[in-house]
Amino acid sequence: MIRDKGGQISLEYLLIFSVSFIVLIAFTLPLLEESMSYTFDVSDSIKTKSDLSKISDTIKQVYGEGQGSKKTVSLEIDKPIKINVYSTHVSSKIKLKNNQYKEISVNAKSNLKTTSFKVSKGEKIFIVEWPENSQNMIMYQK
Repeated sequence: MIRDKGGQISLEYLLIFSVSFIVLIAFTLPLLEESMSYTFDVSDSIKTKSDLSKISDTIKQVYGEGQGSKKTVSLEIDKPIKINVYSTHVSSKIKLKNNQYKEISVNAKSNLKTTSFKVSKGEKIFIVEWPENSQNMIMYQK
């Protein structure tokens, strides 16, 4: 009678493979989570800078056209932010995954008075206007 020991070897192989796979996952999962959080931070920063650039371009266009001009800009906001508008730039702070804050700023020379907007999630429309016979531009949310 011939005995077959192939079944035991297959079982040992599966056990060693399973333990190795669990150890591999235990070491790579935390690294994967950390790299994903950095990726989301970069994505949020790029999205915020893009939105601020759209506002900045609109401000520059109205400032360049002079009194009597008016432009609108539409933004799709993913999460609530505060947009600060100054006479030299537009900025916003975003919260990173490690609970630190990063300020993002885009240059926009104008004669706007310092103002800020707390913007909630969703589609938002901003209007930049330089009224006739006025020294300063105005910006408001529709």
